[in-house]
Amino acid sequence: MSRSGQSILRGERRAFDYARGARRGVVAHVPEEIDVVAIRKRLGLSQGEFAAQFAFKLDAVQNWDQGCRRQDGAARAFLRVIEREPDAVQRALTE
Repeated sequence: MSRSGQSILRGERRAFDYARGARRGVVAHVPEEIDVVAIRKRLGLSQGEFAAQFAFKLDAVQNWDQGCRRQDGAARAFLRVIEREPDAVQRALTE
């Protein structure tokens, strides 16, 4: 087997181990705050469009924009992915 083939298999094994919980030491770095307004504006979306496109409740987006409510950890992680890879998220959420 070629070196690149071995490397791919090694990566696949690591990913599989991580998925089943056998691999430790990987830590997700989720920011404490996400600027939803900046993300929306960069994407050119209104609050309603952003909520609909990424499956958020409209009132949640409104509260985040106004600073009335802070996103929980899972929402911050998802927003970070949207911030960095919006096209990938849109593809993943499209039927």
